[in-house]
Amino acid sequence: MSLLVDGVGTAGAALTTLCWLPQAAKIIRERDTRALSLPAYLAFTIGIALWLVYGLAIVDWPLIASNVATLALLVPILVLKLRHG
Repeated sequence: MSLLVDGVGTAGAALTTLCWLPQAAKIIRERDTRALSLPAYLAFTIGIALWLVYGLAIVDWPLIASNVATLALLVPILVLKLRHG
């Protein structure tokens, strides 16, 4: 049962992380961030960082891996939003 629960968690984490890949690619390629809300992206990025801290605290590898990957996609978006408005 634990393997099934871990599999479901890992699949969910993978899907919610990978959904940021097209957004990041488009923003990095086009450098257009006008339609993005800075407060929303900032809050979301901080939230993901806090989930990462939580995952590290409880040593939950799917949580850790998905939040590291999500941060790797969100941080460039946030940086470009700060640079290009």
